Amino acid sequence: MAVTNLPSRAGGAGGGFLWSKGFDINKEIERFTVGRDREMDLYLAKYDVLGSMAHITMLESIGLIGKDELPVLLAELRQIYAQCERGEFVIEDDVEDVHSQVELLLTRKLGDMGKKIHSGRSRNDQVLVDLKLFTRHELMAVADEVKTLFDELIKKSNQYKDVLMPGYTHLQVAMPSSFGLWFGAYAESLADDMLFLQAAYKMTNRNPLGSAAGYGSSFPLNRQMTTDLLGFDTMDYNVVYAQMGRGKTERNVGFAIATIAGTLAKMAFDACLFNSQNFQFVKLPKECTTGSSIMPHKKNPDVFELIRAKCNKLQALPQQVTLIMNNLPVGYFRDLQIIKEVFLPAFGELKDCLQMAAYIINKIEVNDHILDNPMYDPMFSVEEVNRLAANGMPFRDAYKKVGLDIEAGQFVANKDIHHTHEGSIGNLCNDRIEALMQGVLDGFAFERVNEAVGKLVSGE
Repeated sequence: MAVTNLPSRAGGAGGGFLWSKGFDINKEIERFTVGRDREMDLYLAKYDVLGSMAHITMLESIGLIGKDELPVLLAELRQIYAQCERGEFVIEDDVEDVHSQVELLLTRKLGDMGKKIHSGRSRNDQVLVDLKLFTRHELMAVADEVKTLFDELIKKSNQYKDVLMPGYTHLQVAMPSSFGLWFGAYAESLADDMLFLQAAYKMTNRNPLGSAAGYGSSFPLNRQMTTDLLGFDTMDYNVVYAQMGRGKTERNVGFAIATIAGTLAKMAFDACLFNSQNFQFVKLPKECTTGSSIMPHKKNPDVFELIRAKCNKLQALPQQVTLIMNNLPVGYFRDLQIIKEVFLPAFGELKDCLQMAAYIINKIEVNDHILDNPMYDPMFSVEEVNRLAANGMPFRDAYKKVGLDIEAGQFVANKDIHHTHEGSIGNLCNDRIEALMQGVLDGFAFERVNEAVGKLVSGE
């Protein structure tokens, strides 16, 4: 159907379009341009309210809102914030976005006073600050979930530090490893991943409010005040760059999400492999497996398979964001709206995967008799080569002798091994890995943010 023949509506009828100038809006054009924005904006609702609370507090300080008006507006915004917290906030059908809905609720309750909250702002910097506040909060939640999984991995590493298992290269049995090493390796990987998360958090935790449409405002805005009220570390100083940061922030955060997802996907693949009958290294909790409609013996590792698939999808996030925004010149473009559709739900997906992984790792059972099977004896060949070399035989001669013994079926494995260097079977350095993780966590300084947000919400 041609869009010119579709019914249209008056943009100003419901008061839901901030940019409405009284002319008709074609319904099909509205559908196409709004897209899933109302749905995505529900992620941002309480953060839009927080931004408005800080903004009007600043407006009062420069005389654009009366001293008697500010407490009334703040009280009503806190009511709306509580609605959001309870999951009761909705964007009505004839309202374009979350910003319009918040302003509409205020205007219904307070009349013209509610219309004052938009002074010195554009929807551009409104959505920017909403995204920054949302992303900051979600990064804090992801950091908590990463730490929970990290703790489970360290605990298992210490618990099974003396249980040996085969190490592999090229999927061929290679050298002795241990469950202490295996669990600990993924713990240290998460500690490195947390560095990416911290960098993303610090780039996110900068205030764009006051950049308006990307070129500032003729009002004497106090941007440092809103920066402090919202608990940002600094502001995005240059107003043009503040708008240029849209998309860039999401891409950088996407890389942090992707690196954590990469660790989870690899661990999930290992667990699926080690759980199979051909390996039998671990046993997954039965509630995390599913059966077959035809084969009564099956216990499929569905949870880890889904973690692997979801995390592989999450690793595409920075590329998706890049492909949407990488060829845009300076200034705002509607293309950026589409980033929200891939970006905002990603945090929930990652947190789900982290929670499921932590649950399974907590309950996973380890086979401590793997090496009873003589098929793994050749992995001790390097130990024998090193023993001969330590006793004076040239390494190349020792290598050749052990190789010939294996070929002749005369090799006898000595499974009593003693590795002592840092990070080896006998010296896991888990305490240092824990210190590494704690050092990164301390660098986030979440307390300052929580204190600032708590004051805004409570009014203290």
